[in-house]
Amino acid sequence: MTQQPETALARVATPLAAALAMAAVMLFAPQALNDGDTWWHMATGAWILAHGRVPDHDVFSYSMAGHPWVAHEWLSEALMALAARVAGWSGVVILFAAVAGGSAWMLARRLARDLGGLTLIVTATLSLACMGGSLLVRPHLFMLPLLLAWTLEMLAARDENRPPRLAFALLMTLWANLHGSYVFGFVVAGAFGLEALAAPGAERMKVLRDWGLFGLASLACAVVTPHGPQALLFPFQLMTMTVLPQITEWRAQDFSHVTPFMAALLATLFVCLGRGVKVPPIRLLLLLALLFMALQHVRHQLVLVAIAPLLLARPLAEALGHDVRTDRTPRAWLVGFGVACLALAGLRLALPLQRGDGLNSPVTALDSVPADLKARPVLNGYGLGGYLIYKGVRPFIDGRADMYGDAFSAAYFAAVSPDPAALEKLARDHRVAWTIFTPDDPAVAALDANPAWRRIHVDRQAVVHARVGPYSPGG
Repeated sequence: MTQQPETALARVATPLAAALAMAAVMLFAPQALNDGDTWWHMATGAWILAHGRVPDHDVFSYSMAGHPWVAHEWLSEALMALAARVAGWSGVVILFAAVAGGSAWMLARRLARDLGGLTLIVTATLSLACMGGSLLVRPHLFMLPLLLAWTLEMLAARDENRPPRLAFALLMTLWANLHGSYVFGFVVAGAFGLEALAAPGAERMKVLRDWGLFGLASLACAVVTPHGPQALLFPFQLMTMTVLPQITEWRAQDFSHVTPFMAALLATLFVCLGRGVKVPPIRLLLLLALLFMALQHVRHQLVLVAIAPLLLARPLAEALGHDVRTDRTPRAWLVGFGVACLALAGLRLALPLQRGDGLNSPVTALDSVPADLKARPVLNGYGLGGYLIYKGVRPFIDGRADMYGDAFSAAYFAAVSPDPAALEKLARDHRVAWTIFTPDDPAVAALDANPAWRRIHVDRQAVVHARVGPYSPGG
């Protein structure tokens, strides 16, 4: 089948354009730095570089000082700190821009094998648009290229009727030290292994032996972390926490307004139902499982929108009559792409990032707190704990909910909901001397209504209260 010139152009240009677009967003979109957890990840990385080891207990908070802590993203945090040493915050965003851009290229390049023209452009655009909310300077983004590389190897193994290459098991060691999402690698490999086992004419004992060997090798590689076998349990322990709905990224999808994710779901349903797209049963079950997780928890949307296009590309191409081919990218295009990447990075370095007041970074508010008061126990908003850690202030709580545990976190969220009596008891039990919350936090109104607290600073980022009244005896 002879492909149209515009189809060939799309297959060559789309991966390069996707990579540049994703890199540019990470480099210059302010929201990439809007996550409060970025601060404590940076602080952890700096601690690791300074001490030459991975912490196994809490070294940051005062409420859980010395408590066991599984720093499962230690390698991501060390890389972030190294990038900051080299080029400050600009170096950090350049690191993540390379990760995001490379991931976009991998995804679009594989889609271009099956799809072309407008179908390829729309599919890639919707997929990347759905990733927009996850483009944050946080360790979870390191998962994306690993998940894509892993899934691509599983697809290649099935296309060539072979087991995955054993060397790919080593990817699990890197993945398990970067982020806890490595569990999805086992889910994907298990699904493709089951498909190989159920394939007509399959030599089932050989499939069990070969895919089983790969699975065991992957499991052995996943254990190679500073935490050993304990790290294997961490993702499952986290998923069973009852306070997860209190944390934004662990909440269910909100369809009360139109989002790229909603648009992508509707577009996928329209095309698949309208054109009779047929997905192999086990891959369909995998898609449904990932969809369920993405609907249940916002943070899992990234996994779905990375894997789903890869699983749907070939069935969609067959339904639409697209040919399968790989077009070589002209050398001149690659040179131009490299120059564009260097230009973007150079521009970011030429315009150094200066972190000031922003979402989850109350710079002015914290600077207003007297040094002697700042050294005393604080009660803080959940999203502000990371910045306190970064600035050397021991928080009451921060984004490491897994370390604080269900009971402690539940008591905190109940108190600041607010429950004035519970809030006062929490402050009394920990002898809190000052508080810092975002202006829209419900706890602010409760503190304002309590004469034992007085506002000492307020701005758009935070409200600071100081304790002016005594605590009741017996607390």
